[in-house]
Amino acid sequence: MLGSRLAGFTLAATAMIGVGGCTFFPYDGPASVDVLSQRSDTIPYALVKLTPETIDILAAYEPKGLAGAFTDRRPASNIKFGIGDIVSTTIFEATAGGLFIPLDAGSRPGNFVSLPDQAVDNNGNITIPFAGVIRAAGRTNVEIQDEIVAKIKNRAIEPQVIVTLAQQRTSLISVIGEVNTPLRFAVPATGAGDRVLDAITRAGGIKGQGYSTWVMLERGGKRATVPFENLVMNASNNIYIQPGDRIYVYQEQQKFIVFGASGVEGTLGSQGEFNFDAWRINLAEGVAKASGLQDARADASAVFLYRREPKEVAKLLGADISRFTGDLVPVIFQINLRDPGGYFLATRTQMRNGDIIFIANAQSTDLTKFFNFVSTVASASIGVTTAVEGVPLASAAVHGRTLATPITSSTAISTSNVTGVPGTATSVGTTITTITPK
Repeated sequence: MLGSRLAGFTLAATAMIGVGGCTFFPYDGPASVDVLSQRSDTIPYALVKLTPETIDILAAYEPKGLAGAFTDRRPASNIKFGIGDIVSTTIFEATAGGLFIPLDAGSRPGNFVSLPDQAVDNNGNITIPFAGVIRAAGRTNVEIQDEIVAKIKNRAIEPQVIVTLAQQRTSLISVIGEVNTPLRFAVPATGAGDRVLDAITRAGGIKGQGYSTWVMLERGGKRATVPFENLVMNASNNIYIQPGDRIYVYQEQQKFIVFGASGVEGTLGSQGEFNFDAWRINLAEGVAKASGLQDARADASAVFLYRREPKEVAKLLGADISRFTGDLVPVIFQINLRDPGGYFLATRTQMRNGDIIFIANAQSTDLTKFFNFVSTVASASIGVTTAVEGVPLASAAVHGRTLATPITSSTAISTSNVTGVPGTATSVGTTITTITPK
């Protein structure tokens, strides 16, 4: 009877699994066959197998940082005057007796006159005697000099003009954030050719570790961000600064996320968010930070790396980009760590900030879950059967009745103590129990 009940419970459990399908058991992510099928009810994605060729493409088309966002690699051009700048003007004449130099020039140290310094007004202009209003904002000193000469050359004697910037209050560079001395400084008019690292050096350098420091450059309403170590290691990102640039330095660890069958079985912390703790790490180091693959669960041939790639890169990787809209394509990279050579590929694959690693379960894990479930159901059914068979005995104990319960072997019992039954009898498979209430 117990066996039939157990069989019934097992059949019921199997029927429930059949109805529920793959959703009956708990999962911590998609099955490898689902990922490989490239079917998703939410977001389409491209599946790319990591090979030496695809890794070379990824290395050649890494995010370009500042160099990619700001393609003008030239140093700052001649400084243009702006509203609020203080301008100094000196006018020379060939001989005395002209417009600015009196006849008694012999008492003067040279044939020139220095005008009082003046600020570029809110309209962007300065005023020069006998020349009138001169446009200064947005022009270089040479352009201003030429206009002044053109306006006074018919009245002055072979005039020449020198215009300089006495105080630079525009064309400034701002360096703020996690630097030792935040500041604003003027772009040198000539010769310096400062780059982003030079500007950060002027601000006293960074406060924290280089691998956890980011540098954001804002120029002309456009922004780009790059890790500080990238500025040091990749010279192309250390571009020239330009008037009006704003440099913001901040601290933020690069991070990646690991899901699935990682780590040592029964330990905490195998899945979750992990810091790079370095400027760059590769895929092998990322898996190692999560304590590797879990031997009892992981399918080493189904390790996946999730990230978004630009459309042109996805096309080079062999993805059908016609299915995607937008500039970035969701890509899942697959690497087979069951292949001995797979670990060499993993050491060549560079992780990026925000990457996701997913390690799929082996298919045998589902079978293990099934047998564990059946074992649990069987244990529960035995407990239920025992409890049900105990109900009549409990009821008899309450009402003082005698019950016949099955036994497993033939037993000779004495009936001389049983009221109304003389002699002895041999009972096969039955024992007589008298329960008298107290």
